[in-house]
Amino acid sequence: MDDLVRAVEATLFAAEEPMTAEAISAHLGGADVRGALAELAVHYARRGVQLVERGKRWHFQTAPDLAHLLRREREDVRRLSRAATEVLAIVAYHEPVSRAEIESIRGVQTAKGTLDVLLEAGWVRVAGRREVPGRPVIYATTPEFLAISAWLRAATCPASTNCVLPVCSIRWKMRWRRRCR
Repeated sequence: MDDLVRAVEATLFAAEEPMTAEAISAHLGGADVRGALAELAVHYARRGVQLVERGKRWHFQTAPDLAHLLRREREDVRRLSRAATEVLAIVAYHEPVSRAEIESIRGVQTAKGTLDVLLEAGWVRVAGRREVPGRPVIYATTPEFLAISAWLRAATCPASTNCVLPVCSIRWKMRWRRRCR
């Protein structure tokens, strides 16, 4: 490989976005880079990284047959709804608590989806069933929620201090995992 080919390779490797042949040429002092680009494309054709031209712009990309090795999960940040935040605060403060008790404290009916969101996020768990007629499901917070919130359980707060967890005053963000390609 001569120096021009190496310079073109280094320029493309360090570029933040795909570059046109003219932009590469201008970056390298007006040199004719088309031959070097063709030589690099042939050199990288059977490797794990390939040099490709799309829309008159050149860039390195992963070989299509190896893309499955590089899949990763991306986290999407979504805000909790006000209802979910209220339910989370009630569960954290009154755990273990049934859905009927949550609705009684909130004063409105709680949609099943609200608890499902908190269960899916891993912040609330099914703690069992209450030993009363109808055996309602009771909910409690998870260790993951306690680690994220860095709060002590409500049971450890002295009753005389009127300890209230400030969940409702904070806009919570949940992390959702999604496969990216």
